[in-house]
Amino acid sequence: MINPLNAAAAYATTAAKTTGPGLAARDGASFGDVLEQAAKESIGTLKKSEDMSALASVGKADLNEVVQAVTNAEVTLQTVTAVRDKVLNAYQEILRMPM
Repeated sequence: MINPLNAAAAYATTAAKTTGPGLAARDGASFGDVLEQAAKESIGTLKKSEDMSALASVGKADLNEVVQAVTNAEVTLQTVTAVRDKVLNAYQEILRMPM
């Protein structure tokens, strides 16, 4: 269950860093910037795993490094999936709210 007070506090923190209709960042990164950076890092982790697996298939990579890269990619994918599920659940809750 999502605590509404924590959600409101997170929203207030993000909103405090932005201005009017354009939502330009005042100081620090905006929510969109943070989300974009996390997505780029996730993609980079998955790409590294693919590269290490390809190198291992031709015998040019250490098995320990390959296992570590694949494990990191697996954890990253699980995290991204969990965040996606939470965002979708929050959106569905918003849609169910009476107006």
